[in-house]
Amino acid sequence: MSTKKEIASLHEVVKNYGEGKIITKALQGINLKILEGDFSVMMGPSGCGKSTLLNIIGGLDRATSGDVKFNDQDFNTLSNKALSMIRRQHIGFVFQNFNLLPVLNAYENAEYVLMLQGVSPTKRREKVMHLFQEMGLDGLENRYPRELSGGQQQRVAIARAVATEPQLVLADEITANVDSKTAQSLLELMVALNKNNNTTFLFSTHDPSVIKFAKKIIILKDGIINSEKASSEEIERFTHK
Repeated sequence: MSTKKEIASLHEVVKNYGEGKIITKALQGINLKILEGDFSVMMGPSGCGKSTLLNIIGGLDRATSGDVKFNDQDFNTLSNKALSMIRRQHIGFVFQNFNLLPVLNAYENAEYVLMLQGVSPTKRREKVMHLFQEMGLDGLENRYPRELSGGQQQRVAIARAVATEPQLVLADEITANVDSKTAQSLLELMVALNKNNNTTFLFSTHDPSVIKFAKKIIILKDGIINSEKASSEEIERFTHK
């Protein structure tokens, strides 16, 4: 049996905000490994550090102390420019609030990172239009974000995240602003990407409907990972009814 490749790892990661006497301890000694092909869900009460942890794994924020590595590259030793390059080439982000650029239409938003990578216009169009067809966005490429429903905007955000065929996709509460039918469709789409492209996913969520798709469930509480094998009672405790 082949051993899965380790994509990212965190060792004793601490993240504090503030200074002096007013310090918020967002993460308190996180140890975590993310393996190729994982489809993991991170759960916990609001304010437990889920979004902070995603931002540190993705190089959007830096740890106060501890080691963060991606493909054996130590984030502590890299410049902001080098971190940006890693994000551009290897990591896709899907945010709760979509984060689409309002001045760009759906197609332009989806191709944006490909354009930054220097991919040719012909190749960009081939990739994006294929994704739009697969994701039920065919015919909507010229609409601006304000002209799209929440579910359609989230699909565009996912298309943007996966168009570059990243090793890792970090998804923060992506079902929070869409209806249950749309959420189911989005999750099934990402399961297919995980299965067919071996894309690795790490979700932050409060949504119990996401749980059934997870290969691994990570419980985060008070900035500490309590368990990577959550019980049904823990799942119920940290999800919205």
